[in-house]
Amino acid sequence: MKPPAAVKPSAPVKPLAPRLAEAVEGYLGGMPVRLRAWDGSEAGPAAAPTVVLRSPRALRRLLWQPGELGLAQAYIAGDLDIEGDLTTGLSAVWRAVRDRGPGPHRNVPHRHLAAALTALRCGAIGPRPPAPGARQARLRGRPHTTDRDRAAISHHYDLSNDWYALLLDESMAYSCAYWTRPDDPHYGLAEAQHDKLELICRKLALAPGTRLLDVGCGWGSLSLHAAQHFGARVTAVTLSREQRDFVAARVRERGLDDLVKVHLRHYRDITGADYDAVCAIEMGEHVGAAQYPAFAGRLHSLLRPGGRLLVQQMSRTGAAPGGGAFIESYIAPDMHMRPLGDTVSLLENAGLDVWAVESLREHYVRTIAAWYATLEGRWADFVALAGLETARVWRLYLAGGGLAFAERRMGVDQILAVRPGTDDVASMPATLHDWYRPRETR
Repeated sequence: MKPPAAVKPSAPVKPLAPRLAEAVEGYLGGMPVRLRAWDGSEAGPAAAPTVVLRSPRALRRLLWQPGELGLAQAYIAGDLDIEGDLTTGLSAVWRAVRDRGPGPHRNVPHRHLAAALTALRCGAIGPRPPAPGARQARLRGRPHTTDRDRAAISHHYDLSNDWYALLLDESMAYSCAYWTRPDDPHYGLAEAQHDKLELICRKLALAPGTRLLDVGCGWGSLSLHAAQHFGARVTAVTLSREQRDFVAARVRERGLDDLVKVHLRHYRDITGADYDAVCAIEMGEHVGAAQYPAFAGRLHSLLRPGGRLLVQQMSRTGAAPGGGAFIESYIAPDMHMRPLGDTVSLLENAGLDVWAVESLREHYVRTIAAWYATLEGRWADFVALAGLETARVWRLYLAGGGLAFAERRMGVDQILAVRPGTDDVASMPATLHDWYRPRETR
């Protein structure tokens, strides 16, 4: 009788993280983060932010949806996470991609094949995972028709008034604040938003009886401030029904019915003319590239000769005019941004004299940081209000947005223009002194 054949010991299973790290390094040309795989193994620089892959679905999402959107969906669904500060982790990844550029290592077919084989060996090959439950934009029809614009605005701004009331300060200002005393420990977001509203009203020379048109009025922070503190007669316009109802309620609460009228209306359908001042605060990003010349022309036609226009608007380089795949899908569909100089040219081509431009980019870094701190500090409340996946969408949105401004990939500016008068009399002040007087001398 023969003795039983010896059983060869099976080869030890190689931990997942080193294999995945090798694939990432070959694909990117470097390893910007530390990886922890679902088997508990780790690989990568010890001091780098740690990306946690909680299941094979994280890789599967990237195979089915390569790039930004696949990564975002993996994060939203909880298949992928970043330990510690999310902004630091995103910055490390972005810096690695930016510094290495589009180099030849990214376009060699065998690199892609090697990455796919690694995913196969790690058990990540399988059917396409369902999209996260957080609401994605599903717009129909030709971009920037009235109906599609209304749907795009509703997707972002009609999330719920309760959500924005939780995130924003009491004024409900959802745009870049103006931080005049950033080192004062008693000075915060509410004060910075107040100072932004004050600055805009001063730039527009508002006074009792001034006729102001607020295009894309949001939750009415500027309209209410202009009426209550400067006595302006305000026409406020929005495409969001939730915002219109909110502003109308605040107008009644504050007894401003005689000064503020709010309308659910597209900018193309605004009636009236000869306004003393017109403003569009972070609304122009929703207009569209092809439509912006007509938008600028409409703003010109709504002003009286000598009337002032203030546009506060975000900018990006010409190579990246949109919000990106994640923003377009989950936050603000149909966005379009352009370099600052292009917007100035479009306003000038519409017949407006651009009189002053002020960058607020660094102010937006502080503003978004304040919103992000509120989100993290009241995380359980946000999750209870809209669900975990929607809360994770906003965590990613605010972290990435703040990083884009901090790293100068996005900007935001106040552009003050005037419609030329019918004579040669100067319609603007000789200096800017009155706009920036210290608070105690106002």
